[in-house]
Amino acid sequence: MNFLKRRSARPSHNAQAVVTGAGSGIGRSFALELARRHGAVVCADVNLEAARETVALIEQAGARGYAVACDVGDAGAVRQLAEQAEALLGHPVTLVINNAGVGLGGKFDELSLDDWQWCMHVNLWGVIHGCHYFVPGFKRQGRGAIINVASAASYTAAPEMSAYNVTKAGVRALSETLFAELKKDNIRVNVLCPTLVPTNIIKNGRIPGRYSRLADHALMNYAMTTSDDVAKLTLDRLDKGHLYTTPQVDAKLFWLMKRASPSLYASFLGFSYRFLK
Repeated sequence: MNFLKRRSARPSHNAQAVVTGAGSGIGRSFALELARRHGAVVCADVNLEAARETVALIEQAGARGYAVACDVGDAGAVRQLAEQAEALLGHPVTLVINNAGVGLGGKFDELSLDDWQWCMHVNLWGVIHGCHYFVPGFKRQGRGAIINVASAASYTAAPEMSAYNVTKAGVRALSETLFAELKKDNIRVNVLCPTLVPTNIIKNGRIPGRYSRLADHALMNYAMTTSDDVAKLTLDRLDKGHLYTTPQVDAKLFWLMKRASPSLYASFLGFSYRFLK
């Protein structure tokens, strides 16, 4: 009983975990850090070969990993992932990290409805599906943990990122709701809201060339952190029962500015956008 209590107190340790988007970036870092914390990890990714590469790294670390192909925007695929994960692990899942995401930029009137649907399919519905199919199992066990990867874009609302901002704001709102709703069920929730982190989201996203080059330069020079550090910090904050993880100074600064005076922040953003154009 004491051992079980310790495990419950630190859900990132000895976890039976599922990580989506585990083939690269923050997802891979989460998977490897969980392995270092003596967990077993189902690595789900739309790119099965990339997931297998992550599993190979997990196995090199002496832990158990399993690669599964999954399009998180497909409800049936995520339902199958939930069923398959428990069979692969030989144990009920105790932690799900809804990390899979895509990047999308451009002026509002330049985005097609197909662009919106593509972004919503992965960034928002992927997280909804992950929570929908794993929360019931957590309730049956009487414990569990969820990390949803959002973005500082969920509250910074930067121009020319409308679809991305909307999806990430939805992920944050869902996480805030579940944090309160699931507390009585001994299910922890953390939402990760970083700014720039070196990942493949720009390379694999739909970002106009003028922005992708600027973003690549910013990631190389101003990211202020690594995906490994973000994963460690987020798991530590989950263990401590915190809802939010804002890993960088700029993410915290934008958060404080927005909360202090939302109208003034929006006006400042609009003025800056006109000036920068």
